[in-house]
Amino acid sequence: MLTKRKLKKKKKKSHIPFRLNLLFLIVFFSFIALISRLAYIQLVKGDEFVALVQRTETTTAKKSVPRGSIYDSQGRILVGNKPKLAINYTRPADVKASTMLETAKKLTTLISVDASELKERDLKDYWVATNPDKVDSLLTAEEKKRIAKENLSTSKTYEMQLEHIPADELNYSDAEKQVIAIFTKMNSAYALSTVTLKNEGVTEQEVAKISERLGELRGVDVDSDWDREYPMGDMLKTILGTVSSEKTGLPSDKVKSLLAQGYSLNDRVGTSYLEEQYETVLSGTKTVVKSQTNTKGEVVNTTETYPGKGGSNLVLTIDTEFQKKIEEIAKKSVEEMTDPAADRVYIVVMNPKNGDILGITGKKKKFDENFHSTGVEDDALGAINNSFGMGSVVKPATVLSGYMDGAITLEDNTIVDEPIEFEASKPKSSWFNRNGKMELTDLDALERSSNVYMIKLAMKMGGQTTYEKGGRLNINLSLFDKLREYYAQFGLGVRTGIDLPNEGKGYNGGTANAFSALDFAFGQFDLYTPLQLAQYMSTIANGGTRIAPRLVKEIHETSPSGGIGNLEDVVPTKIMNSIQVSKEILDHIKEGLYRVTHGENGTSATTFRTYSPQVAGKTGTTEAFYSGPNPAYTNEAVENSTFISYAPYDNPEIVVAVVAPYFKDGYPSDYAAKVAKQVYDAYFGKTSSSSQTNEATVNSQIRQQQNNRR
Repeated sequence: MLTKRKLKKKKKKSHIPFRLNLLFLIVFFSFIALISRLAYIQLVKGDEFVALVQRTETTTAKKSVPRGSIYDSQGRILVGNKPKLAINYTRPADVKASTMLETAKKLTTLISVDASELKERDLKDYWVATNPDKVDSLLTAEEKKRIAKENLSTSKTYEMQLEHIPADELNYSDAEKQVIAIFTKMNSAYALSTVTLKNEGVTEQEVAKISERLGELRGVDVDSDWDREYPMGDMLKTILGTVSSEKTGLPSDKVKSLLAQGYSLNDRVGTSYLEEQYETVLSGTKTVVKSQTNTKGEVVNTTETYPGKGGSNLVLTIDTEFQKKIEEIAKKSVEEMTDPAADRVYIVVMNPKNGDILGITGKKKKFDENFHSTGVEDDALGAINNSFGMGSVVKPATVLSGYMDGAITLEDNTIVDEPIEFEASKPKSSWFNRNGKMELTDLDALERSSNVYMIKLAMKMGGQTTYEKGGRLNINLSLFDKLREYYAQFGLGVRTGIDLPNEGKGYNGGTANAFSALDFAFGQFDLYTPLQLAQYMSTIANGGTRIAPRLVKEIHETSPSGGIGNLEDVVPTKIMNSIQVSKEILDHIKEGLYRVTHGENGTSATTFRTYSPQVAGKTGTTEAFYSGPNPAYTNEAVENSTFISYAPYDNPEIVVAVVAPYFKDGYPSDYAAKVAKQVYDAYFGKTSSSSQTNEATVNSQIRQQQNNRR
């Protein structure tokens, strides 16, 4: 009995230790598993998780560098940079709108900014930033349903919210508008990019105050900026072009292409003419800065990976001393105009051998609201973009076209000059031969400026080889296209290829009646620019090669002292085409141009016969219609005076083209040629003894008949 009780007792005592043992066993294995897992994490995955904790993100930012300058051919500066202080803001990667707002409020106690150009959108963005808890309540229930249903983007939702902001809540004080102006600029920057908060009128006191508190103004810094300055005043300013402001940034029509090239939206770029044409040269290469941020968005390291390269400098083909002289010639000529409609003069001077523009100017009268002259203003761009009827200066191109077309040859180029009259047309004649008949060679025709020679030559080119008084004009109207194709070889009616954007092309009158085709042959139909005339004359002067005009000849780096540095590149001479005519024929035509200025019957011989060095050229007059600023003369008949020339005759180094349009009452004899003579005086270093005479003293020289055409 006892033994059985003992056995039962023994069994009951051993049951409790078993459960404890089981529990201990489970705990033991759990610790083993935990230790194993910790060992795996630390030994196997340790480096990976450490890297995850310490992971950083690298962001590349670019900073602008000083823009290159523009110099004349002698190293005189035309466009430079005027340094100034600037207060900038580089937006941190982790910054919140509320933080930027606090920084903006602090800045308003240190600096003052212009808040006059704030837009309603700026005020609304500020309202949202200061009222984040009210934004969602702006939308109606229907709008919220629409957003959910149509899955509208965040930006569209935001626009809907802005529409509901009450107008009376946007009536901010001047002090608040200062905050808004700064906040708006800060908010316009993307992560780690830099914007300018103020760069106009930054005072030393403002710089000192900000410098003392940079530690609490995260992202704010004091830096340098620049403005374009023009030491030569307005000389060539329109051709030099413009640069956008940081506010306007990239031109809207070029945003995509410029962003693809690495520009930022608020970068300053060339927006017109030389500044635009040579943007990639002048802008330089930005400084590249890499910033590392940790998982909290904090910048942990900043490294300048590329120091940047300042913009290169342009060296022009123009000597500003010579430019001053031709500008004064043009200005004086305009000031002395007494004709009621004539109001401008254009001059283009070009090197025919390499295309260098040696000088270019345009001057025109300024008018008040009653169209009374108030002075003279610059219109240099008019020499490139404005087109006019040029008249007889086109005749050398017509004669050369006749040679290229086979209508005349060196052995057979005589045509009878006589008044001609076709069926149902008004008579046409040369100014020097109203009634009789005379045989003229091509050289005679150029010397005397025969209209009839050009008319009959054009008839041959158009398929009609005979003329009968009162008979029918029966030419192929393809003559228009034929002449234009030939003229284009000289640069007439096509872009010259000058190193400027948006060059004028002239005016193509299309195809009219056959009688207009005859007028076309002596310069009375299509319109051309003064620059095209200069290229045309250069093509003849240099022996038949059409060369693109150029304003920039060299590109230099900036020296350590800030001036012109080492040569980086030479802008090559650009050949557009060669005219399809022999040297013998070209030399023959040059003789005709010489006879214009030296022959017994030369239309400009009185001006240039005794001039040294010898000048060859061609005068021109055309009937036109006034298209200037005064509505009182709109569409009234006027005359344009033109002259194209080169010198020295035996070794051309300079071409001069002059255009003076809109003479209503006739003009002094050889007007444009006299202006050109002053240009030659300036170029060859002469003291002009025959400066342009005041129109009031030369009324006796005005042609006796308004229909004389030379």
